[in-house]
Amino acid sequence: MKPALRSVDDALDTLLAAASALPLPALETVALEHAAGRVVAQNIYAPCAVPPHANSAMDGYAVRIVDVASGQALPISQRIAAGQVPQPLAAGTVARIFTGAPIPVGADAVIMQERAVVTEAGVNFETVPQPQENIRAVGEDIQHGQCLFSAGQRLSAADVGLLASVGIAQVPVRAALRVAIFFTGDELVTPGEPLPEGAIYNSNRYFLRPLLERLGCVVTDYGIVRDNLAQTQAMLERAAAEHEVIITAGGVSVGEEDHVKAAVQACGELDLWAIAVKPGKPLAFGKITKHPASTAHQAAFIGLPGNPVSAYVTFLLFARPYLLRRMGVQNVQPTGLPLSAAFAWPKADKRREFLRARINQNGQVELFPNQKSGVLTSCAWAEGLVDNAPSQTIAPGDLVRFIPLSALVN
Repeated sequence: MKPALRSVDDALDTLLAAASALPLPALETVALEHAAGRVVAQNIYAPCAVPPHANSAMDGYAVRIVDVASGQALPISQRIAAGQVPQPLAAGTVARIFTGAPIPVGADAVIMQERAVVTEAGVNFETVPQPQENIRAVGEDIQHGQCLFSAGQRLSAADVGLLASVGIAQVPVRAALRVAIFFTGDELVTPGEPLPEGAIYNSNRYFLRPLLERLGCVVTDYGIVRDNLAQTQAMLERAAAEHEVIITAGGVSVGEEDHVKAAVQACGELDLWAIAVKPGKPLAFGKITKHPASTAHQAAFIGLPGNPVSAYVTFLLFARPYLLRRMGVQNVQPTGLPLSAAFAWPKADKRREFLRARINQNGQVELFPNQKSGVLTSCAWAEGLVDNAPSQTIAPGDLVRFIPLSALVN
């Protein structure tokens, strides 16, 4: 009797629990320009306020409201550009000021230049401004001492820009995970080489490696391993010696030439084998012992299916959150959007399905016409995945859970 398939949630919980039980990567400090995509290792606090001084939000005139209220033409006493240090604003005068320039002491508003009339007698204004109008206050964006990022947050490009705005040049982050990858199959050929009859090009390598590198992993690519038990086992042991994680594609099904399962069991242990997900039923998770005499040093193993769509989807759903949790990230689940279906899905599968889809011009979700696990075109075309519950049919107009690929590939 075949064992029952593990549910998607159960399998993911197993992966995340295993990741959480392991020590976090060491702390290291990187230059700000290399911090995007890395995971913060310690809380980061603002060493200064932003803006550090009150400044003008407009090109115009820094004024004292009481002087403007007099209705008299006011002479220009100084000109202030960004980066200059102004003199205190003399009573009964205005300062010509530009966006970002410091507000002079005594001024309590800035009037945009479009509401000013300049004459030989001075400057007249159409209206009396409100207190602090068009003035950016000290710390309006960031307060001195404010916690900018907590340990476990992964930095985006915008986050790095924010760190730059407070003058931080070095960032404490978790060391990058060392990940080994290889691909099994006698039928695989590297792009650029002649394609013999019966062979296929190895496409999995060319999306898996960049996905890992986007996560900040240091990747060792061992290439193609032929369908041979001894070679597969030797490669697993070699990869385990210098890496925290090993990821393979192919060889985890139940065919006579699928040797990854047996190889993992020979040099470690296998915790997962089959998951109730479509595409991607044959997904494996386990451990490879680095030293045969000890189980104290092990590398995690994730075996992705060989079909390219299955490998792509299962990496995003299972391997990516596992790797992020290993790096210390707690929130590893993408947010799904409830959107209206522009398609019918009358034949539901017993497994939980992840359908390749995108949003049409009407804001509804449409499917790629061919959802088979070997059609990588569907992944290149898609903008996201429809997360469809087991045995769930879909009619046009039904709400579906749409997960944007932008939340899964960066």
